[in-house]
Amino acid sequence: MNDQTAPAPSPRPPKLGHRFRGFLPVVVDVETGGFNAQTDALLEIAAVILGVDENGDLVRRQTVFSHVTPFPGANLEKASMEINGIKVDNPLRLARPETEALAHIFKPIRQAVSENGCTRAILVGHNAHFDLGFLNAAIARTGIKRSPFHPFSAFDTVTLAGAMLGQTVLARSLQLAGLGHDQSEAHSAIYDAEKTADLFCLLVNRLKGLLPADGGAGGEEPGEAGDAE
Repeated sequence: MNDQTAPAPSPRPPKLGHRFRGFLPVVVDVETGGFNAQTDALLEIAAVILGVDENGDLVRRQTVFSHVTPFPGANLEKASMEINGIKVDNPLRLARPETEALAHIFKPIRQAVSENGCTRAILVGHNAHFDLGFLNAAIARTGIKRSPFHPFSAFDTVTLAGAMLGQTVLARSLQLAGLGHDQSEAHSAIYDAEKTADLFCLLVNRLKGLLPADGGAGGEEPGEAGDAE
């Protein structure tokens, strides 16, 4: 008689489907040629897709990034370009037109939304509506019919850090949270997005004990404004 038993199947990674009412949090940072989403260039976009580990803690899963070619007639404010240090004419940028850049960013986000049993992504950012504004303006210019992101709702680490740490500036919030901040790396979309993701995960994980027993289950209700395309 063979006493050996078949090994137990590997557990599937936890999903985020019910943690944020069916939304998948994706941290986004953009670097731009100014502050006006309608007239100023989108130059870099980074997105950090989040997930949960075996303990139910929010963690970084994947970072996607693209340099972006300024759209025709886009404005480049001198002050903004001095801060971000981007040289738009540098051939090593390997920038993509907005349509291609967004497609590159959106593909893994849509896949993660599906894999996590979510209904759509929700943008997380530091001063999130700045990033969402530039993202939505690029979506409108390119005629993309269905964005994976909620069109106007967002999670903002300014609010979270202000409430939980007493700070609203990203660098100070990171330092106070023990996450560190390298000023020489700041104003790179990848660095800022990943640091914002680390801050968001840390702060949200501290709130885990406040969740209801069902983890906040429940998606968008039919007919909510969030269902609009």
